[in-house]
Amino acid sequence: MPAIDLSNDDIRAIAEYIHSILATARGQGNPPPGPPVTLNVVVGDTAAGRAYFETKCTSCHSATGDLRGAGSRFPNPTQLQNAWIAGGGGGRGGGTTALTATVTVRGEKVEGRVIRSDEFLITLGMPDGTSRSFRRDGNVPKVEIHNPREGHIKLLPGYTDKDIHDVTAYLVTLK
Repeated sequence: MPAIDLSNDDIRAIAEYIHSILATARGQGNPPPGPPVTLNVVVGDTAAGRAYFETKCTSCHSATGDLRGAGSRFPNPTQLQNAWIAGGGGGRGGGTTALTATVTVRGEKVEGRVIRSDEFLITLGMPDGTSRSFRRDGNVPKVEIHNPREGHIKLLPGYTDKDIHDVTAYLVTLK
C-alpha cells in the first residue's frame, strides 16, 4: 500500500470530523437515537400477583405492614420491580439488607454486621461502633451468616416472567 502524505490541516480536518461523529454517538447498549422510550412493566395480572404474593412472600412481608405504600415509594414501576426481585428494602427484619453473623467461640455468642468474611477471618461490626475479628480454622469458631435477602435469592430460579409481571402489577397497587 502506498504511503499517504497528509498535511497538518488534513489531519486536523479528519480529527474534527471524527470528534463530530463521536459527539453524537451513543454508548454500546444504548437505545437508538430519538425520543426516550418508556417501558411499561405493569403488564401482569394484579389478582394473580396478589395470589403469588400471599403464597410466597407473606412469611417475610405484609401488604399492610412493611410494604404498605410500596407502589408510592418508587418513582416508577421498573424501579419497584427491580427492588422486589433483588430483595431490596423492607421486610420484617427492619429494612436492613446488611449481612449479619453469629460467631460462637467457647460457648459465647457474638453477633454483629459482617465487615469481612473469608475462610481465614471474620470481622464483625458491633452495635457500639467497634469491631471484633475472629480467626477461622475450618468450622472453628462456628459462624452463622444471616442474609436478609436469602428468601429472594432462593426464589430467583423459580420466577417466571409471568410471576414477575403479576407481582409487580400487584405491588404497584399498594399505595
